[in-house]
Amino acid sequence: MSLRNKVTLIGRTGKEVEMVNFENGMLAKVSLATSDHYTNAKGEKVEDTQWHNLVAFGKTAEIFQKYVEKGKEISIEGKLTYRNYEDKEGKKHYITEIRVEELVLLGNK
Repeated sequence: MSLRNKVTLIGRTGKEVEMVNFENGMLAKVSLATSDHYTNAKGEKVEDTQWHNLVAFGKTAEIFQKYVEKGKEISIEGKLTYRNYEDKEGKKHYITEIRVEELVLLGNK
């Protein structure tokens, strides 16, 4: 993996892993929530949660399928990817994903 495009995140999965099977392999898709806590100018504690789209292929996808369920805490390393598509109405959609290359299973659900 290139050091120019490297993402490391720790968070909890937001849904069950979705598996997509192809002729030459499989793809795992899941969302990951990461949270940051801070105190705002009024002295109130604030939790800021960000959602990330994860995709994994091959052996990593198999591990997701077998061991990761909704709410599981995981650590991932991967790279940021962008793609786009046009829907039936001709509207263009843009998607940002993290292609997972390393997965570590952490604490309990």
